[in-house]
Amino acid sequence: MQVTEVANEGLKRAFSITVSATSIAADRDKRLSALAKDMKIPGFRPGKVPAHIVKQRYGQAVMGEVLEQSVEEASRQVVTDRGLRPAQQPKIEVVNFADGADLEFRMDFEILPEIPMPDFSSIAIERLKAEPSEEAIHKALENIASRNRGFEDIAEVRPAVVGDVVSADFVGRVVPNLIANPGVEGAAAPATLPTGFEAIDGAAITVVGSGRDGGFAYVDLSFADGAVALSGAVPLTAGEAELSARLSVQDGGAAVSFGVQEIGADGILRTLTIALAPFGADRAEARFTLTGDASATRPVLIVAGGPVTLRIALPRYMAGDAVPAEPFPGGSAEDAPIEIGGGNFIPGFAEQLEGISPGEARDIQVAFPMAYGSKDLAGKEAVFAITAKGLKRTIVKPIDDELAKGIGFEGLEPLKAVIREQMQREYDQMSRMRVKRVLLDKLAEQASFEVPEGMVEAEFKAIWDRIEEDRKAGKPDAEDAGKDDDTLKAEYRTIAERRIRLGLMLSEIGRTNNVQVSAEEMQRAMRQEAGKYPGQEQMVIDFFRKNPQAAEGLRAPIFEEKVVDFMLELAQVTDRVVTPEEIAAE
Repeated sequence: MQVTEVANEGLKRAFSITVSATSIAADRDKRLSALAKDMKIPGFRPGKVPAHIVKQRYGQAVMGEVLEQSVEEASRQVVTDRGLRPAQQPKIEVVNFADGADLEFRMDFEILPEIPMPDFSSIAIERLKAEPSEEAIHKALENIASRNRGFEDIAEVRPAVVGDVVSADFVGRVVPNLIANPGVEGAAAPATLPTGFEAIDGAAITVVGSGRDGGFAYVDLSFADGAVALSGAVPLTAGEAELSARLSVQDGGAAVSFGVQEIGADGILRTLTIALAPFGADRAEARFTLTGDASATRPVLIVAGGPVTLRIALPRYMAGDAVPAEPFPGGSAEDAPIEIGGGNFIPGFAEQLEGISPGEARDIQVAFPMAYGSKDLAGKEAVFAITAKGLKRTIVKPIDDELAKGIGFEGLEPLKAVIREQMQREYDQMSRMRVKRVLLDKLAEQASFEVPEGMVEAEFKAIWDRIEEDRKAGKPDAEDAGKDDDTLKAEYRTIAERRIRLGLMLSEIGRTNNVQVSAEEMQRAMRQEAGKYPGQEQMVIDFFRKNPQAAEGLRAPIFEEKVVDFMLELAQVTDRVVTPEEIAAE
């Protein structure tokens, strides 16, 4: 084997490697001979098939295996003989090979950098500690008492107030809507319009607020003059269309119109507009007759003569009458307990039942959050037909031994001890996260070594892929608002480089100081992971045992925590007792 180093710059290495034709032929013939011993071909005794026939039938396949093995063995030998530590799998490029000729290939890779060991004793860290107060424990007991409260019927017929529990039947139906974000989610004042909204022709539109009013999610938009699209292009192109929304003026005054842009292959064909009469917080509606020659349409809100601040909630764009669809699975119930002001239903549901009386029927509108668990309902608007049947008031149980016994404890003191232990674990975990963050920041200050570009690029790609997935799901990071992709990519590439540098440093600290993850620790991690899949525990454990790469995903965080423990033992760590709020605020 002949080896020539053809590149040595920074962490980059490249070698030209030649494996002689004689060596390759010898390996090929050896394999063919081994095959011939067990080969059975009609007309020949087992093991007596002539070599030229064996070569004719299997020579090409065997040559492929020999070449693959030759490249693998030669590459490994080059790396081992020179004491190199590749950062990633080397890139192999076959330069020349023909039957009977030498095999020539090139191997490119980056090596791991030399990483100087930090002076751990020079690292000073303050560790915050907190203990559960009697007040915090009592508050936790109050929450337990509230969750285990009882109910009693309210005999008088009166409107429901906050805190009452309404017993009701309800049926929910999804309202047809071509706007994907009726909950106007994703807005972040002052820079970002709700997901799916878009300022048209550079209109100066600013988000000045968002929240909920009467159970409805809203966004406050400040206009001078201009228009905002309420969604991207949608497939409604012919017939009657209806655009509506809950609108109210928060500040100023202007002429407000609903519009529909008809879009063709070359852009916007025309914009149909209908001026809105004075409106309050109720739905403003406009109906349009589409011309039918567009390939798509887009609903818009137009302002002239501003400035004005409009509050917008539940925008809807659809064809025909606003007739809800069939009831959806899980959207109906009988005798359901609904606490007025409670948070057990989707936002806006229970709030709209305040004031309902037994025997009264009421329709309410809600919008399922974009992040709702059911993809079929996420971001959809629904109407619920509700019939109230009775009212109950809650009875909060006293905090005593009977409360504790009712949830499986021998008495109040054992319950308090468990609460105190759980709180202490939470405080210790917050303290640990803070100490680790400070430690890694101090390590990063000392880490100035070069990092392999390939590792940084792979980490950056993983980060950016996740960002694009979040964008598609309508969940962009609020901190990224107002930044273009070039700026964001530069920032996230810096983050990727920091992650790789710290990861390499932690790995080297652990390797140098013989930090090991024991078999017992791996078994414990496997059992914990398997516990997340009831009934499939053994299957999960077997998966990790058969897949080293998957098992590494369990080993890596354990290894990292052990390296952090090792460094903290050598660092200057001082403890300071603080309140839990101070730890959480860090």
